[in-house]
Amino acid sequence: MHGPHLPLTPDLQQQLAAWLQEDLGRGDLTAPALAGATGRAHWIARADGVFCGGVLVEPLFRLLDPEARVRLLVADSAPIGSGQRLLELEGSGAALVACERTALNLAMRLSGIATATAQLAAALDGTGVGLADTRKTTPGLRVLEKYAVRCGGGINHRLGLDDAAMLKENHLAWAGGIRPAVAAVRASAPWPARLIVEAETGEEAEAALRAGADGVLLDEFTPEQLTELVPRLRALATERGTPVMLEASGVQPEQLKAYADTGIDLISSSAPITRSPWLDLSMRFTLNWT
Repeated sequence: MHGPHLPLTPDLQQQLAAWLQEDLGRGDLTAPALAGATGRAHWIARADGVFCGGVLVEPLFRLLDPEARVRLLVADSAPIGSGQRLLELEGSGAALVACERTALNLAMRLSGIATATAQLAAALDGTGVGLADTRKTTPGLRVLEKYAVRCGGGINHRLGLDDAAMLKENHLAWAGGIRPAVAAVRASAPWPARLIVEAETGEEAEAALRAGADGVLLDEFTPEQLTELVPRLRALATERGTPVMLEASGVQPEQLKAYADTGIDLISSSAPITRSPWLDLSMRFTLNWT
């Protein structure tokens, strides 16, 4: 089973342990009722969608039971249907019960994002235009939420402020314009990074290209405006001899195809992360007393 990769870094392992500890507090008060029990469990989907978060299940359960075993029946990024069995677990009864809520909460949140992303990305199938996320993420969950976007067929844009420079209205105003803002970032960036300028008018977009921007974020333009503007920007990029990435934002879901037809490269949206409901999943147990 293959899908987008999520490295289990030391930082992520620490986060999983902290999230589990948040729920455990001073200890699971129900654990004595399960002393000596081993158990089996499985997950069931309660709604159609795209699964995400299965790769976190074994690391979580092994925090309390190093011998816990997880068998994934569905890979992250796979479509699932209501009633479908997603994975099977085996381990101490106390560990299965104690980890259940943390694991399900994460998977339901991430599966909801993957599902919402897939619904939007489907509208762009065959257009060559990608659906990109934004930095509107939940603090502490950024890596996982952006992983969920990839599982839904979306593209991760900037992970943080350090991997690409995006100059927005306030930067341009305080720096004294597009050219000085671009020049300042180019002169001081300590490592190679893309430089993107947010433009609200065609004139700003053209000025950004002339100043040397690698990309232009075209915010709140209509499809009609972009149909006229994009060829001009492509011509400017050809004239300067370097390509440009053109991205549209402020796009309503029902207009995705219309924007894709304008010739842009990306449509960015925060909606899959900020507006998606959780996907309903549940865990069912079979206890084997020993």
